[in-house]
Amino acid sequence: MANSLASPQVTDLLGRLFAAADQDDDHVPALPSGLSAWSQASASQRADALQDCYIPISADAGKLLYNLVRSARPDTVVEFGTSFGISTIYLAAAVTDNGVGRVLGTELSARKVDTARANLAAAGVGAVATILAGEALQTLADVPGPIGLVLLDGWKDLCLPVLRLLERRLAPGAIVAADDVSHAGLGEYLGYVRDPANGYVSVTFPVADGVEISCWTGC
Repeated sequence: MANSLASPQVTDLLGRLFAAADQDDDHVPALPSGLSAWSQASASQRADALQDCYIPISADAGKLLYNLVRSARPDTVVEFGTSFGISTIYLAAAVTDNGVGRVLGTELSARKVDTARANLAAAGVGAVATILAGEALQTLADVPGPIGLVLLDGWKDLCLPVLRLLERRLAPGAIVAADDVSHAGLGEYLGYVRDPANGYVSVTFPVADGVEISCWTGC
């Protein structure tokens, strides 16, 4: 059975990308003029300011995503917040090994879009992944369903709006994964998916800063 994650082509590339991501603290910029907190910055301002920062998922979270995609075998995987493509490599590797499906990622930073595409090609999984450039609420508006798995790893204040945008196209039983459960900006999102009235069964998976795994019941 195929396991792209075990190939030197993928393991070596991920090793280099995670090593580069370890230097993120060296690239954190100053706040844009006139702002007292990053929460006041627009999505575009944040994307421009952090264009050199990887802000990746953890390696264990990547393996979790790989396992979920291998198990669920979704026809369509949607990723919000591609950055330099580390998480996308895990998703695309699983889709490639399944032999069915596609990954649609979205990223606001033009520099990151180009680099993510190059990284996916270098990993040998670019054929199944498309990176959409621009605002997620626009680029994902017309993605056809059914969507079998969603990764939410972009700006935390946009995770709930992006989920609500995609919700009517989720397949019954679709998995929605949100990274960084400990992040304060994810509070409204977590309140939503943890309320059974909204149609989800949700649990926190304890890897790194926590990944919220929610199953769409189709309600």
